[in-house]
Amino acid sequence: MSWHELERLVSDVETDGVIRRAMKCCRSRHEFVLAARRLGYRITRIDLQLALEEEQLEQRKGDEQFLVL
Repeated sequence: MSWHELERLVSDVETDGVIRRAMKCCRSRHEFVLAARRLGYRITRIDLQLALEEEQLEQRKGDEQFLVL
């Protein structure tokens, strides 16, 4: 898995306007992966899926903690 590459892409999107604009045009995960690869990032569709699942899990944990309080 290229988790490091995905983290690098996210960091670069947050700090580089050119990369941000290129990635903002993507309308699907497939387009996102292709655009990232054209920009030199070695990410996969699976990387995106795992990142989404992890984000959803963390969000559910946060919601559960909020309900407990």
